[in-house]
Amino acid sequence: MGAACAAALALLTAGPAQAGTPGPGWAVKDTGTSSVRFRGLAAVDRETAWVAGSQGTVLRTTDGGASWDEVSPPGAGELQFRDVEAFDARRAVVLAIGEGEASRVYRTDDGGATWTESFRNTDPRAFYDCLTFFDRRHGLAMSDPVDGRFRILSTSDGGRSWRVLPSAGMPAALEGEAGFAAGGQCLVSAGPRDVWLATGGAARARVLHSSDRGLTWTATDAPVPAGDPARGVFALAFRDRAHGLAVGGDYRPDQNSPRAAATTGDGGRTWRPSATPPPAYRSGVAWLPHSRTAALAVGPTGTDLTTDAGRTWRTIDTGSYDTVDCTPDLGCWAAGEQGRVARLES
Repeated sequence: MGAACAAALALLTAGPAQAGTPGPGWAVKDTGTSSVRFRGLAAVDRETAWVAGSQGTVLRTTDGGASWDEVSPPGAGELQFRDVEAFDARRAVVLAIGEGEASRVYRTDDGGATWTESFRNTDPRAFYDCLTFFDRRHGLAMSDPVDGRFRILSTSDGGRSWRVLPSAGMPAALEGEAGFAAGGQCLVSAGPRDVWLATGGAARARVLHSSDRGLTWTATDAPVPAGDPARGVFALAFRDRAHGLAVGGDYRPDQNSPRAAATTGDGGRTWRPSATPPPAYRSGVAWLPHSRTAALAVGPTGTDLTTDAGRTWRTIDTGSYDTVDCTPDLGCWAAGEQGRVARLES
């Protein structure tokens, strides 16, 4: 573990910060809105981050959250943005979710000054949930099952154009199975070709894996709560193509979420339940940079830290967040309801 990572771990283990006040942990940033729920988050570095959410809202900061630019696509006020992937301070891709034409993808090359709609779903049976990029050119988006199989959308030009991939290599979906557009982490990638898809809503929660950029997939059961449309794996994080974390549970606030975290060390071929999982539903998870063992999980009731690669978790903050993302320079960010965005600070 490097010195920077050790310092960040020291901040996290010292205790939670109070909202808006100095202290180790999350420091809440004033985004200028309390009406938007930010479920999409793309951290570029400690100074630059993008958030996307309800009411067609996209914000960007380039000064560590001290100020935010409102850079929403024109005319998008009725859309629900649930995922954003950013390549730098100027280039980003956002995903709007929903049935039929509500599912759309936009791209900007000028920091959000202008946007191009690069995909609009015309199939009323499709509902897109998440997107991910392997590099600046190659990326995927996923839809809930159409004709009994998850649908995968592919780009090879940085999100400027998209095509639906053949479904022949996709296993059949279970009855009621779907993805959760809860925090932009139901489809994640690691390296140039590996990608994982998280599911729920069926009798068993599963994680699907592809090692060829979405052409062929294998499915593995995940030991997290299932058997209900509100339960399953909500978020994944892989620090390399072998070591991954899964979190989820039951998103209903009046329902318990035992066993709501799992780990893999073989690329998702097998999953083990966490010995001490987070105490409640979690919708976002991220590895701490430069660490093989430290990660954060977030949800509406708090943030949890693991220092043993997901085997045990403990709550370090009780603020409400839906998603979390970290960058190599330890620019860890979180976002959620009521316009909440925070950065890890001392």
